[in-house]
Amino acid sequence: MMKPSVLLTRRWPNVVEQKLAEDYDVVLNRDDRPLSEADFREAIAKYDAVLPTVTDKISAEAMDVPKARTKILANYGVGFSHIDVSAAAKHGIAITNTPDVLSECTADLAMTLMLMVARRAGEGEREVRAGGWSGWRPTHLIGTKVSGKTLGIIGFGRIGQQMARRAHHGFGMEIVVYNRSPVDPSILAQFNARQISSLDDLLPLCDFVSLHCPGGAENRNMINAARLDLMKPDAFLINTARGEVVNEHALAQALMFDTIGGAALDVFDAEPRINPMLAQCDNLVMLPHMGSATKEAREAMGFRVLDNLNDFFKGSAPRDRVA
Repeated sequence: MMKPSVLLTRRWPNVVEQKLAEDYDVVLNRDDRPLSEADFREAIAKYDAVLPTVTDKISAEAMDVPKARTKILANYGVGFSHIDVSAAAKHGIAITNTPDVLSECTADLAMTLMLMVARRAGEGEREVRAGGWSGWRPTHLIGTKVSGKTLGIIGFGRIGQQMARRAHHGFGMEIVVYNRSPVDPSILAQFNARQISSLDDLLPLCDFVSLHCPGGAENRNMINAARLDLMKPDAFLINTARGEVVNEHALAQALMFDTIGGAALDVFDAEPRINPMLAQCDNLVMLPHMGSATKEAREAMGFRVLDNLNDFFKGSAPRDRVA
């Protein structure tokens, strides 16, 4: 029997690509360049499966091809707001993702960002590299203590819970949570956490706010000028969720006028393009979408995709089917 044909839209860890090549007729994007809408139209007409990443925009137009051959978009990542789900359903295309395997590493990076912005580590690193450090002095780069402070977590799924675990048990932080649905009291009890009924009620309580919610149209600009105004003037915002969740113009204004203490971002609305206003803010830490960037997580994500493909082509329901 012929192996199903599969397109990888970007390069994956070698060990995963090798395993995929054993089981499938795999075509690699050897240039590792982002694919265009025209590329996706061609791919969906040509391959049995397309394996996109969270930065691939797969629109309704990209799937609107006569006699689409693709029957599954096995996404490499948790979020799938970059895929037009209703269009995929119209064309009978399944969508899967890779939950669980990147939760710990993404929470680790969120903690890294929180510590960096609180202790002004980005500013200090830039100063040392530029040769501008004149030596230790009592008033130099005074930051903020993290231990014992209040952390608000927006979105209390797998990653949000891992963030709570690190913050509460590692740093003695008080945890308050906003989530669209009620959180099981037994889960909240693990972190001595409180669920707050509205986002607007949560924000004024927090010294740090960490975003772990889905992206997509429903949450676009969830953190806007009005909600930034609800934060304490010395509070910090951390985003490892999706760039579109934060109104970047409003955030830049808040940072420039010191209406919040600072922010740390791993994701951006138009990445890899960065809003030039953000680049002017010294009280902002920026990283290039590194949340899952560990060898362990990236390999596990790839093998999770492989599991979903195997189930699908055997005629079984993939465990991570989201649409």
